[in-house]
Amino acid sequence: MIRSDPDQALRPLPAAARAAPRRRYAGLMVASAAMAALLVPPALAAEQPEAKGATVTVANASKACFSAVVEVFGLLMPREEVAVRPDRPGLKVADVLVDPGETVTAGQPLARLTLPEGGTALVQAPIAGIVSASSAVIGAVASAKGEALFSIIARNAFDLVGQVPVRHLPQLAVDQTATVKIVGADEMTGKVRRVSATVEPNSQLGQVFVTVNATKRLLANSSGRAMIKTGESCGVSVPLTAVLYGDAGTVVQVVRRQQIETRRVETGLMSGGQIEIRDGLAEGDVVVARAGALLREGDPVRPVTATDAKAK
Repeated sequence: MIRSDPDQALRPLPAAARAAPRRRYAGLMVASAAMAALLVPPALAAEQPEAKGATVTVANASKACFSAVVEVFGLLMPREEVAVRPDRPGLKVADVLVDPGETVTAGQPLARLTLPEGGTALVQAPIAGIVSASSAVIGAVASAKGEALFSIIARNAFDLVGQVPVRHLPQLAVDQTATVKIVGADEMTGKVRRVSATVEPNSQLGQVFVTVNATKRLLANSSGRAMIKTGESCGVSVPLTAVLYGDAGTVVQVVRRQQIETRRVETGLMSGGQIEIRDGLAEGDVVVARAGALLREGDPVRPVTATDAKAK
C-alpha cells in the first residue's frame, strides 16, 4: 500500500520546471510566424500602399515676357520708282545698255540716242537702284512726253503695304519694329514707316507701310507678312493647355497638397504655346499642364512632371 505525503503534494515546483511550458509556447509562436511568412507570396509581401487619385502631368508657373504683335499681310511695293526719259523730243534709240532687273548706279548710261541734227546723246540713271522696266527698243522714238524708256526702283527700297482692321490702327506707330517674311525670300527685319489716317469705309481697313531692310534682291508685288511689335508685357506664364474656358470663366487647375484647386485667372498675351496670367497665379504655383473637365475641385491626384512622364 502506497501512502502519499501531504507535505510533498503542497511543495512548490522548481523554477526550471515552471519555465519549461513558457519556452515551449514561445517556440510554437515563432514557428507559426515562420510558416505564415513562407505561405505569403513574395509580390504581395512587397506591396506598399500607393497615393490615391489620377496621375496628372504638371508644370510650374514661371516668369516670362510676351510681345504684343499686330499681324499684317500685304504686297511688296517700291517705295519710290523713278521714270527715265530724254529731256527733248525727236530722238531715236540707237543702243540699249541695260536690261530690266539690273542694278545701276547714279549717272550710269542706260541707252544711247541719235540726235535729229546728227550725233548721239546718252540717257543716264538719275539715281541708284534696280531697273524695274524698260520700253527702250533700238530704232524707237524717244520723247520727253512719251512713255518712259526706263523705270528705276530708287535705292532698291521696298515697303510691305498691307491693310489692318480699324481696331488695330491705334496700336500702330511710326518706327515700331517688325519681322517680315516675303514669299521666296529669307526672313528680314523692318520698321513701320507710315500708318494711314483714314480707313476704307466698306471694309473698315486701314493701310500700313512697313519698310523692309533687304540685303538681297526683292521682287515687286511679292506677297508677304509683317509681325509688328506694338509692346511687351512680363508676368507669370503657363502652357496654353493649362487654361480652361467655360461658363464659370477662365480657370487654371492648381495642384496643392496632391489635390485639385480650381483658380479663376485673368489671361493676357500668348506666344510660343505659353499664355500670360495677369491675375490669379503666383510664380512657382504647380498647375495641371493639360487641364480637363474631368478633374473637379478637391479631387486627389498624383502629380508628375513632363520629364517624369516621358521617362515612364
